[in-house]
Amino acid sequence: MPLFRDAPRPPAPTTPSKVQATWSDSMGRLAMRALQVIIVVVLLAGVVYAGGVLSVVTIPVLLALIIASAMHPVVSWLRKHRVPSVLATLAVLVGVLAVLGLVGWLIVVAVENQWSQLQDSAVDGFGKLQDFAKTLPISISESQIDDAVGGVTDFVTSAQFGSGAIAGASATANFLTGLVLMIVVLFFFLKDGPSIWEFLLRPFTGEQYARARRVGDRVVGTLGGYVRGTATVAAVDAIGIGVGITIVGVPLALPLAVIVFITAFIPIVGATAAGILAALVALVALGPVQALIVVGIVVLVNQLEGNFLQPVVMGRTLKLHGLVILIGLTAGTVLAGITGAIISVPLLAAAWGAVLVWDGPDTPARPWRKKRDESITAHERPAD
Repeated sequence: MPLFRDAPRPPAPTTPSKVQATWSDSMGRLAMRALQVIIVVVLLAGVVYAGGVLSVVTIPVLLALIIASAMHPVVSWLRKHRVPSVLATLAVLVGVLAVLGLVGWLIVVAVENQWSQLQDSAVDGFGKLQDFAKTLPISISESQIDDAVGGVTDFVTSAQFGSGAIAGASATANFLTGLVLMIVVLFFFLKDGPSIWEFLLRPFTGEQYARARRVGDRVVGTLGGYVRGTATVAAVDAIGIGVGITIVGVPLALPLAVIVFITAFIPIVGATAAGILAALVALVALGPVQALIVVGIVVLVNQLEGNFLQPVVMGRTLKLHGLVILIGLTAGTVLAGITGAIISVPLLAAAWGAVLVWDGPDTPARPWRKKRDESITAHERPAD
C-alpha cells in the first residue's frame, strides 16, 4: 500500500568525475573549442581538395549556377508570358552561347586582321626599347641583350617547352569537356532549377525549410545581381577604353576592349591588368607618349566607373570589404587559376548574403548581428 511505501528520496548530489572536471574548466573548454575548430578545418580542407581533384566537374557546375542565376529572371518572364518551358530555356541558352561565341569570334578575327601590323610594330618597338636601354644609367651591353633573346629562343625550342605544349593540349581537352558539361548543366538549371531546389529541400520542414528557402532565394538573387551588374559595368569600361585607344591609334583595339570586358569580372586587379596590357601594346606599337595617354584613359574610365557607375548598378549586391575581396581573389586564383579568380568573389558575396538572412528576411545569424557602433570614429573617441 502507498502508506507503507518509502517516500521517494531526492537524488544524491553527483560529484563530477576527474575527466568531467578536467574538461569543464577554462582550459578544458578552450581545448574542446580548438578540437571543434580543427575538425571543421579538416572537413573544409577535404571539401576543397575533393573540389580541386574534380575541378572538371565542380567548376562547370559553379559557372552554370552563376549564369543560371543571372538568366533566371529572363526565363521566368518568358514563362509568365505563356512560352513553353523548354522553348524559353532553349532561347535563353542559345542567347548566352551566342554572346560567348561572339566574344571569341571578335577576338580571333581582330587579331588575325591586325597580326601582321602588330608584328611590324613590335619589331620597331623592340628596336626603340634597345636604343632606350643604351641611354639608361645602368650599362646594358649588346651581348647581354643577345644572351637574353637567345635564352628565350632556346627555351621555346627545348624539350621542356614541348612538354608544356603537351600539357596545354591536355588542358584544352579538359576545357572542352568542362564546357560541354557546363552547357548541359546550365540547360537543366534554367529549365528545372526551382524543382531541383525543392527536391534538395525535402529533408527540411517548418522553420528549417523556411530558412533554406530564404537562403536559396538570397543566393540566387546575389549571384544574378552580381553577374548582371558586373556585365553592365564591364561593358561601359570596354566601350570607354576601346573608343579611347582607337582614337589614339593603338592596334588591336577591339581585342583589347574585349579583354577589358572579360577582366572586369575580376574585381580590383582585373581593370589594372587590362590597363597594363593596353599600355604595353601602345608602348610597343606607338611609343611612350601614346602609352602614357592610354594609361590616363584607363585611369579616367576606371575612376568614373568606380565612383559613379558601380555604386548605382551594383547597389547592395556586393557588400564586401576590399580586404575580403582581395583575400578571396588570391585564394580562388591559387585553387582554380583564372576561373577561381572570377567565381570566388560572387561566391563570397552569396555566402555573406546567406548569413544576412539566416534568422529572418532582415535578420542576420546571431554571431554576425551588429551589437555596437563599429565605425572608426567610435573607437577614436576618448573614453568617458
